[in-house]
Amino acid sequence: MIFLRACLVAITLLAASPAVQAEPARVAIIIDDLGYRLDAGRRAIALPGPVAFAVLPGTPRAATLAGWAHDRGKEVLLHLPLQATSDDRNNEPIGIDLDMSRERLATMFEAAMRSVPHVVGVNGHQGSLLTRHPGHMRWLMEEIRSRDDLFFVDSYTTAHSVALQMANEAGVSALRRDVFLDPDPSPETVSRQFERMKRLARKRGFVVAIGHPYDATLALLERELPGLREQGIELVPISELINGPGKAKLHVGLISERVEPPLPDPL
Repeated sequence: MIFLRACLVAITLLAASPAVQAEPARVAIIIDDLGYRLDAGRRAIALPGPVAFAVLPGTPRAATLAGWAHDRGKEVLLHLPLQATSDDRNNEPIGIDLDMSRERLATMFEAAMRSVPHVVGVNGHQGSLLTRHPGHMRWLMEEIRSRDDLFFVDSYTTAHSVALQMANEAGVSALRRDVFLDPDPSPETVSRQFERMKRLARKRGFVVAIGHPYDATLALLERELPGLREQGIELVPISELINGPGKAKLHVGLISERVEPPLPDPL
């Protein structure tokens, strides 16, 4: 009887207690391919919240756009071109190809870093060939590790990517892209992918999404980002997702069920 009374009291107290607020799902968004167009870059950088911006090295507006992003409190990533499986060679001003020696790779990475100021991390542009080669990816991770506090985001353009494995072995903080917001730049696709991003974030607790400075992508983000918090989703800097409290490092084992299939090159 005493035990039953105690249970009733405990149930009453629980019922009277305020509901425990669940932690919001966290989303980090990166806008790739900045460096050529000032108008698209300016519009992207004006997006609300801690969206990150990946700037192509050696492009005409790289330093200007990186500076604008930094001045607005946004994180800047080096959007490093990596060789793809397509027949076309890398057409960007600075990039890394499979035929490069260790020394040549280091030289190109240094040139890339010099061309984009305020960099806090690195992510790959294309890369469906190079990211499947452990040797070159290990060299790249060693270069990243040699610069304090840089992290890596695998854009995941091939299911054969070894980027996270090499990052882990080299001691580089890293995550993989989960959702492309604009595998094609139509408003319908961007809207569908944005909803997919939210569903995945609620299911798993965090998502890394990548978009591009397309009109449809920017229009949707301008419209939808201010309302994310009300939907139980928090937009966070990519550095916080990788290195902050509750960090979600190296979700290697989640590839098959939680990561969107890679896209064909070129991106």
